[in-house]
Amino acid sequence: MVSLNVNGAPVTVSAPDDKPLLWVLREDLGLLGAKYGCGIAQCGACRVLINGVSTPSCVTTLSTVAGASVVTVEGLPQADGTLSVLQQAWLDEQVPQCGFCQPGFLVAATALLDRVPQPTNAEIDEFIDNICRCGTYPRIRRAIHRAAAAQAQG
Repeated sequence: MVSLNVNGAPVTVSAPDDKPLLWVLREDLGLLGAKYGCGIAQCGACRVLINGVSTPSCVTTLSTVAGASVVTVEGLPQADGTLSVLQQAWLDEQVPQCGFCQPGFLVAATALLDRVPQPTNAEIDEFIDNICRCGTYPRIRRAIHRAAAAQAQG
């Protein structure tokens, strides 16, 4: 039994200690936002925030997150259920194409904006190494800049 906090709620999971967090989220907790892409922490489709750090959940075992705070894409909306500034910017810039990789990008971009409130394109490229097969990278950059500007305005 492992206890942790997922999207602001305490949970206890009964699963093998070496079970990847991705599968705990999807199979045991019914949170389907994080996706399986590569299984080797290269694509970013499975990214979640663990104690505020963008982390690939496909290679993170359940035992390593005991007591941690985990935020998935489902946990990004504001407390009142409205979209976060970043999520709204994502829609405004029409970022998603197929959408498969977008939860991981949103999580990674959230971590970036928490760390660097006004990132440059170079900082975005350096910090976010997720892969998008549809090539939406220019729209992702625009959405991050839009969200950064909106957050700076209050």
